[in-house]
Amino acid sequence: MSDTESLIRKIKALPPERVDEVEDFVDFIAEREQNRSLTRAATALSEASFAAVWNNPDDDVYDAV
Repeated sequence: MSDTESLIRKIKALPPERVDEVEDFVDFIAEREQNRSLTRAATALSEASFAAVWNNPDDDVYDAV
C-alpha cells in the first residue's frame, strides 16, 4: 500500500469533524509551501540586482570576516 493510500484510509476512518481539521491543516501546509516557494523565487531574482552592491572593492575587507 502506498503512503497516499494509507493516508486516505486513515482520513476516511476519522469522524467528519476531524476530517475538516485535517483539511484545514493540509491547506495550511500547502499555503506555507507556496509562500516559501515565492520567497525563494524572489530571493533568486534579487541576487543579480544586489551582486553589484555586495561585490565591490570597498567592501572586500568584510569578505575576510
